[in-house]
Amino acid sequence: MKKDRVAAFTDAVLAIIMTILVLELEKPTVLSLSALWDLRYSFFSYTLSFFWLGSMWVNIHNEWENIDRINARTLWVTLLLLFFCSVIPYATDLVSRNFDNKIAQGFYGVFVMFVTVANIGLSHVLESCNNTHQIPAEIMKKRRNLLWIDVGIKMIGFTLALTVYPRAMMLSVILAAAFLMISIQLMHLDWSDVIENEEIG
Repeated sequence: MKKDRVAAFTDAVLAIIMTILVLELEKPTVLSLSALWDLRYSFFSYTLSFFWLGSMWVNIHNEWENIDRINARTLWVTLLLLFFCSVIPYATDLVSRNFDNKIAQGFYGVFVMFVTVANIGLSHVLESCNNTHQIPAEIMKKRRNLLWIDVGIKMIGFTLALTVYPRAMMLSVILAAAFLMISIQLMHLDWSDVIENEEIG
């Protein structure tokens, strides 16, 4: 089964979801600096969700560059991942209107974690049907380990959001995203040397 149609479908759905995010932004009742400032949580929530989804798309794109084949399970796990992603605009709107509400922050956090866990599942499925490529498989395993740390950071934020500090959920998403981007970048730098040496050898 070829990967191109699934990759194109994933790109299209994520592009639509990220476009919906901006359509959900609140508009000021009066066009003034103070009115725009009153919407700062809305802009913050939009920016966080947009770049979080965008960074996820970049990582998926990089992972799919290393694979040749997909199977039926890939289709279903991809569909599940996109379903969880499709709720993010609604969750973003909910939390932007109720920024210090623990239920709103918790709802956002649940779907952010569902997306990450589905991403881990997709990586596992992709590896299982492309196990002939040793180096990409090792890269995928390392990336999954990083994603589980990412989930752990978000779980801490989720717990704090529901108990003492609602904003901890979104702060944990920022922290987890920064950790993941830096770690994956360093990991790819390490593996690029290995791959180059393999090609020379």
